[in-house]
Amino acid sequence: MAENHPTRSRGLALAVLCAASLMVVLDSSIVAVALPAIQADLGFTPAGLSWVFTAYLVAFGGLLLISGRLGDLIGRRRVFLGGLALFTFASLVAGLASDAGVLVVSRFVQGIGGALASAVVLGMIVTMYPEPRARTKAIGVYSFTQAAGASIGLIAGGALTQALNWHWTFYVNLPIGVVALLLAVRVVEADRGTGLRAGLDVLGAVLVTGAVMLGVYAISSAVWGALAAAVVLLAAFVVRQAKARTPLLPLRLFRLRAVTGANLVMVLMVAGMLGFQFVTALYLQQVLGLDALGTGVAFLPVPLVIAVASLGFADKVTARFGPRAVLLTGLGLVIVGLLLLTRVSGSYFADVLPPLLLMGLGAGVAIPALMGLAMADVPAADAGAASGLINTTQQVGAAVGTAVLATVAASRTASLGGVDHREALAAGFQLAYGVSAGFLIAAVALGGLVLARRPRRISAAAPEPEVCVAGQA
Repeated sequence: MAENHPTRSRGLALAVLCAASLMVVLDSSIVAVALPAIQADLGFTPAGLSWVFTAYLVAFGGLLLISGRLGDLIGRRRVFLGGLALFTFASLVAGLASDAGVLVVSRFVQGIGGALASAVVLGMIVTMYPEPRARTKAIGVYSFTQAAGASIGLIAGGALTQALNWHWTFYVNLPIGVVALLLAVRVVEADRGTGLRAGLDVLGAVLVTGAVMLGVYAISSAVWGALAAAVVLLAAFVVRQAKARTPLLPLRLFRLRAVTGANLVMVLMVAGMLGFQFVTALYLQQVLGLDALGTGVAFLPVPLVIAVASLGFADKVTARFGPRAVLLTGLGLVIVGLLLLTRVSGSYFADVLPPLLLMGLGAGVAIPALMGLAMADVPAADAGAASGLINTTQQVGAAVGTAVLATVAASRTASLGGVDHREALAAGFQLAYGVSAGFLIAAVALGGLVLARRPRRISAAAPEPEVCVAGQA
């Protein structure tokens, strides 16, 4: 069992899992600053270029839930290794791509591999660390990769594109993926899972995968007919889960107020925070005139402050005050930062940097607390499903926030056609920051109402999966 792990071996396993998770998170943003070079080199149309992002998001978001459940059934380590190998191979193909179609297809395959690898990581971590204090610290390390990954991706993407070329935004995954695979085979525990004989809800998997894929596509591309179809499929999925003998997503999980509340808060929090990153990247380039590398460097304070908070003291303040209080306080700091940005007027050091530091501090303590609540008292047999669920809501929030804030900013700018273009752009971004703050305010209100001070346990519907040392599976 996890308790028998030597401390060093368990720490190395955590490092491998988080490094792989960081690589997958990076991939969602590292390509952003390389898009103009990709368009010029491969001849993408403006509409077609969006599929470099959308193809990845559709596959990644759509398959997280079924990937998490597969981990419960056939073993999380097995699913993790398979996903990591597929992601690494697809990165090689994407880097070698000399045709627009090949790049889009390889991005879709990257999304599949990323979903398989990342969906089970949180479930593996909470199984490895059953002790509350150690688990909180481990989740803090994992949360750093989730919170800071997008900012690090912008920095790496700008540096690689300017120093080398856009192909290296994909090639950089190869050494990380190969080393992570080799180490994971040696140091990550093998678990047997409950077995496919326990049953895989194929119909439920088809319904939820279709619903999330259509939903992400609809939100990213503003195709509202697809969004309506996604809602219908999602409703059918819920009905199916209530009746299925072995549901893909056991509805008993939602009897935990911590699980339900954390996933609802996650959608709103990520909508505001990742949408903010998208808007700020545009502001820095279009209003302040920074280049790709300069934009990435301007974000550098965010991951640094998140690292100090999430790795340095988040576990201590959570143990002292409880995850609910820490979550709400951290989100409050983020709200203040966003409200300050609504008055941004053109100076990075005076107007942008102080809110970034404040938001990094808030996110650094809030995200570990939220991740811990999302997995609070989840039975070991359902850890993969719960891990896949929180990752899915994270992706839905990212899609919603980016689409809403981009639309708000563009609409506001267009309505000020007679004003200086930079001033009109700035006004659009200021309004978007206000909407971001609104998402976070709603998250605080919902968290305060729904999240219980003391999570309530539910019984496991299936026995805990057997765990054995790697190499003895």
